[in-house]
Amino acid sequence: MIDQMWFILLGFTAGILGSMLGLGGGIIVVPVLTFMGFSPTAAASNSLFAALSNAIASTISYSKQKRIEFSLGLKLGLLSIPGTILGAVISTDVTPGIFKILFGLILIASAAYVFLKKRLTSKEKSLSYQMVVFVIAASFFAGIISAFFGIGGGIIFVPLMVVGMGMTMKKAAPTSQLILLFSSLSGVIVHSVLGHPDFTQAGFLAIGSFFGGLVGARLSIDVKEQYLQILISIVILIAAAKLFFDSASDRSLFVGL
Repeated sequence: MIDQMWFILLGFTAGILGSMLGLGGGIIVVPVLTFMGFSPTAAASNSLFAALSNAIASTISYSKQKRIEFSLGLKLGLLSIPGTILGAVISTDVTPGIFKILFGLILIASAAYVFLKKRLTSKEKSLSYQMVVFVIAASFFAGIISAFFGIGGGIIFVPLMVVGMGMTMKKAAPTSQLILLFSSLSGVIVHSVLGHPDFTQAGFLAIGSFFGGLVGARLSIDVKEQYLQILISIVILIAAAKLFFDSASDRSLFVGL
């Protein structure tokens, strides 16, 4: 057990960044576990425990700062649950090669979000019927991504709330943490029923991520994000390149094709 204590440090680091950016810590945890040879289902399911713990801590902190739109967050969170169930189920059969390619694409999209999120502009908008349908579909899709990759759906929910619904970034990232609480919890339950996670490793990740979430929520008030955004974007892109490189020589990419 002692030789697995590093999971706490990994969860703590991922929790700080996940809380500050509104993405959840899976963007950090999953690539690290994948590079260390964990299967896609093990990496995703273990990471979701960290995402859940991070979301709980962040939601507590952000609620005290009065930065969460609870009504919207509850609705989007509940809408994401059917997608998380599907995402956890279909993750069972994915090969490592395909997982690396798909997750590499998710990382590139995440890097673009991190780098450009300051440029996302919000305007007060009323929800049309078409937008309501789009929000429901986006929430379902975000749920699939959350459970399939173990990252939470913040990469979809934050831009959706800012660009599509007119919310300010100051409230969108905190509200995203409330949504991730629902999506990660349902994903954790389904993955656990399917026997995917290692509960010792997942528990250590969750411990670190919880305290990282508390720290990240506090730092988000004062920190200057410019250099953080550049650093995180570079790290994410390097991780994506490594995943693509590994998948190119991974025979599992062609299994079953």
